[in-house]
Amino acid sequence: MTRAQRIVVGGGLVVLLLVGVMAWGIAFAPNTPSFEGERTVKLPPGSGFEAITDSLEAAGVLASPLTFQVVGTVTGWRRDIRAGHYAFASGASNVDLLNALRTGREAPIRVRIPAGTRPEAAAVTAALEMRFTADDLLTALRDTTLAEALDVPPGDLFPYLLPDTYHFSWLTSAPRVIRSIKQTFDARWTDAWQAQADSLGLSQHEVLTLASIVEWETGVEEEKARVAGVYLNRLDRGMRLQADPTVQYALLEAEGQRRRLFFVDYDIDHPYNTYQISGLPPGPLTNPSRASIEAVLYPETHDYLYFVAHIDGGHTFSRTLREHNRAARAFHEAMRERRRQ
Repeated sequence: MTRAQRIVVGGGLVVLLLVGVMAWGIAFAPNTPSFEGERTVKLPPGSGFEAITDSLEAAGVLASPLTFQVVGTVTGWRRDIRAGHYAFASGASNVDLLNALRTGREAPIRVRIPAGTRPEAAAVTAALEMRFTADDLLTALRDTTLAEALDVPPGDLFPYLLPDTYHFSWLTSAPRVIRSIKQTFDARWTDAWQAQADSLGLSQHEVLTLASIVEWETGVEEEKARVAGVYLNRLDRGMRLQADPTVQYALLEAEGQRRRLFFVDYDIDHPYNTYQISGLPPGPLTNPSRASIEAVLYPETHDYLYFVAHIDGGHTFSRTLREHNRAARAFHEAMRERRRQ
């Protein structure tokens, strides 16, 4: 080989080496800006590769959209990208990004179901995070076929959405979300809970119904079991529950929101108004917390039959109507004095 040939061959090798280094860098060098933690992006079904690139860039994930497109095109991986919710840390290469997207390594979505809320509010909260809409979740909650499949009375699916924080794929449908949460409820309803319900002579649905009243009655965790004990005492004696939350529920259905109660409200004709009906209402008012459920299953043993709100929070409990009326007068007088001040 002549000297000129050696120079040409050597130059070619250098060029190939440079091309190889550049290709390696494009594929494996970091292609994200520098940032703390993770940045997320949601890629809807049917998104084209250009739209996906734009979404990643808009989310602050891509430093060089061009090299990302080059690697995706050369490898053919651009055709394999899956829809979903993804999270990326700083320092990811184009290969890292594309591998995550084509294998569907999604970041789970956190969905919080708060206690004592209304289906409409919970649906809006969930829809802010998930792919489905609030109406999708409400429709699923009203689905009688789904309720039957989950062994729940029609129209009462929502109370079984046990308050907690759940993790789902962003594309999980509303019915599957409900199924999953109901399965969590079933898993947490232990044999011990069932034995307690049996000892009280209550079905699971009746426990939830009473727990939902407790949930709306008091936000003081320490007195939930005492409140539950009052209601169970009244049921044992054949007394009406006369629970304000059931009147609130009736007003909520009639007016669309909860508000301060007036004396005339206690006469409202509604199947849930326990000032007008005996026993428990037909179903739960809301989705009770675990604390409220356990308060019903493990109530405080006492002789109280009445309680009234206390000016400083919580409630004053009484054994007799005379004691209760005295406590009620004290509360109203304290409220009038507070308003005057």
